[in-house]
Amino acid sequence: MKKSVLVIISFFLISSMTGCGTTPTEIEINSESSVMEAISETTEQAEANTENSETQEEPVITADNTLVVYFSATGTTKKVAERIASVTNADLYEIVPVQPYTSGDLDWHDDNSRTSIEMNDVNFRPEIAGEPVSLESYSTIYIGYPIWWGDAPRIMDTFVESYDFSNKNVIPFCTSGSSGIGNSSDNLKNLANSGNWLSGDRLEADISENDIKAWISSLN
Repeated sequence: MKKSVLVIISFFLISSMTGCGTTPTEIEINSESSVMEAISETTEQAEANTENSETQEEPVITADNTLVVYFSATGTTKKVAERIASVTNADLYEIVPVQPYTSGDLDWHDDNSRTSIEMNDVNFRPEIAGEPVSLESYSTIYIGYPIWWGDAPRIMDTFVESYDFSNKNVIPFCTSGSSGIGNSSDNLKNLANSGNWLSGDRLEADISENDIKAWISSLN
């Protein structure tokens, strides 16, 4: 009797599968195919995510508290300083002379121009206008300036001698028509006599933010 019941149940199961047009073998194949498709889709998605993560641009590493200090007589160094501040999310401080420089003052062809006289005197210290900046909360300080007569302007000497750079990372940068940074950063370092001064570099006046990121990454 039990065998008869089992035979009848088996008959109905097979008939049901056949009626649906699906055999047990087909069910197994379709099930396996679905699993393989799901695995393939998952693998493709994982590979796509990996590719996206690999092509994603590496973030620029900067200090939490960064300051960009600059002196700019014609606006060139100012533009570069502003780009650095934008990339590093830094504060800006402009070194402003009490007596602004005129185009005549900047005439390096004239031996009697103001800048010629200043640069020929290593002890000259132009006065800085405005309120002094507090360096206490900053751990990284960029210092920018134009190159005059192969050196930093004397007002930069005034600035570095007026502050304590202890426990600060100081990164000099300059702008110029063609001259490199030369010994100007070392001269400022010696006058400051404090701080961890990194090697400085000359940056193009129209430097892009991507190039600034690459430069900063090279410092790291």
